[in-house]
Amino acid sequence: MMLCLARKAVNLVCLLSLCAAVSPSHAGESSAAPAEFSGAIVKQVNGKKHQAQVFAKGDRLRLEYKYAIKTDYGYAAIEIIRLDQSEAWYLLTQQKELLVTPLDPDDVLPIRPSLPGERERTLVGDATAAGRAAQLYEVRTDRDGRLERFYEWVDKETGLLLKLVSRDRDWSFEYERIRLSPQPSYYFDEPPGYKRRMSPTGPQTHG
Repeated sequence: MMLCLARKAVNLVCLLSLCAAVSPSHAGESSAAPAEFSGAIVKQVNGKKHQAQVFAKGDRLRLEYKYAIKTDYGYAAIEIIRLDQSEAWYLLTQQKELLVTPLDPDDVLPIRPSLPGERERTLVGDATAAGRAAQLYEVRTDRDGRLERFYEWVDKETGLLLKLVSRDRDWSFEYERIRLSPQPSYYFDEPPGYKRRMSPTGPQTHG
C-alpha cells in the first residue's frame, strides 16, 4: 500500500483522538475521556504542518481538512474514520462517491494511555496544552526493535490526549482547542446519494 507520511499521520491522529481514555494509574484524576467532542488539530510531519477540524463520537471520527487531500479518484476534503468497521471513508463530492479504504494497523497508534510497544512511562509534572490543565509524561516504546521516545500531554479533567510529540523524529500533533459536546450521528454516516467505491489505497499527497 503506497501511503504518504501525511496519510499515516492523519490515521495516527484519528485513533489517538478517538481512544484517548486514560486509566487512573496514568491520568490520576480521570478514568475515561469524553466520548464526544470537537476541536481543531495541527500536526507536523517532516517540517510540514497539516490542519483539520475534528468531530468525535465514540469509535467514530470526522476530519474536515483545511486543504483537500488527493486520491486516485479525485480530491477529498472530508474523511470519516469508522473504527467499528476498520475503514476510512473519503468523500469525493464532485463524483458523489464514497471512497472506502481499510485502516492499516501499521499506521495506527492506540489511544488509551499505553502506546504500542510501550516499555516505560514517567510522569514529568503538571503542564498546559490546548489551554487546558494537563499532566506531561515521557513515554518510551519499542515496536519491532524500533525504539522511540514521546512526550505526551494528558488532560487532567477528562483523560483526553491533548498533544503528542516524538523526540526521535519530526512528528507531532496537538489540539488547538477542545469543545466537549454531543455530536450529530449523521456526521459519521454515509452521505445520502453517494455511491461506495472500494479501494486498497488512500490519499497520495496532502495539500
